[in-house]
Amino acid sequence: MTTTIWGDVSDLVELLDVRSDGDGRYVGAVIGHWERPVVEGSQMLGQALVAAGRHTGGRRVVSAHMMFLRAADPGQPLIFELDELSSGRTFTALAVHISQGARRCASGTLLLDTTAPDLIRHAVEPPEVAGPDEAEPFDMSVTGRDVRIVGGAYTGDPDAAVGPPTMDAWVRFDGLPDDPVVHAGLLAHFTGHLSIAAALRPHPGIGQDQAHHSLSTAVNAIGLSLHAPVHADQWMLYHHRSTFAGDGMTHSDCRVHDQAGGLLASFTVEGMVRGFAARPSSGDGKAAL
Repeated sequence: MTTTIWGDVSDLVELLDVRSDGDGRYVGAVIGHWERPVVEGSQMLGQALVAAGRHTGGRRVVSAHMMFLRAADPGQPLIFELDELSSGRTFTALAVHISQGARRCASGTLLLDTTAPDLIRHAVEPPEVAGPDEAEPFDMSVTGRDVRIVGGAYTGDPDAAVGPPTMDAWVRFDGLPDDPVVHAGLLAHFTGHLSIAAALRPHPGIGQDQAHHSLSTAVNAIGLSLHAPVHADQWMLYHHRSTFAGDGMTHSDCRVHDQAGGLLASFTVEGMVRGFAARPSSGDGKAAL
C-alpha cells in the first residue's frame, strides 16, 4: 500500500479548476510538490472537461475523446486552447489542444448539451459486486479521496494470483465545492487509473510494479460519455473490463455507476504495455547512453 502523501482533494480541485486566460484559452495550475515525472492523461481529460464547461456557460459535457501525444511536465503549466466547431441551441462541439510551450501534449474533441426531458430511457445494469463497506481500502496517496478495491484485486505484484481481466473500485471525494464541472472533472480524472491493471491481471509474472522499470506502460487515449450529472462526493463504482491485450496495446471497456446502480458514465481506454527495448552497445563493452 502507498504511504507517500501526494496531497489532498483540494490540490486535485486546484489542478482541475483551470483558469481563463483570454477567449477560448485556459491555464492549469502547477502543484509544486508533485513528484511524479509526467502528467496523467486522465488529468488533462478532466481539465479539458472543466475548461469546456466554463467556456459554454455550464452546458454539460456528454462526450469527450482525448489522445495523449507526448509526455507533459508537471512542473510547467498546461495551456488549453478551445476551438468552437459549432454551437446551436442545444449542442456545442469543441476541439481542444493542450500544450506546454511549443509542444502539443494532447488533442481531442468534446460535445456539450443543454440536455432534454426523457423520451426513452434504459441503461446497462451494474456488476454484481460487493459494496464499498465490504471492499478493501487502497491508499492512492491523495487524502480525502477514498478508494476501495472490490476483492482486493488491485496489486502491482507480478507474483500475485491471476484473475479475470476486470477490476472494480469504489471512489468518492470529500470536501468538494458545489461545482458540477469540477465533479465531472474528478470522475474523468480517475478513468486512467486502473484499466491497464485490469489488462495485466490474467497474466502471471506481469504486474504494475514493473511499470517504468521493465514494462513501458501508458494511457494513449480515453473516450468518455457522461450520462448524468456527477456527484463525486458520493460513492461511484468504476467497473473496468479489459477486452483485448496484444501487439503491445490494451483496450478496456468501462462503466461508472452510482451506489444505487444508476449509470453515470461509460468510457474506453487505449493503453500501451511493452517491454523496454534493449539499449544498443556502444562497441566498447559499455551500454550506449
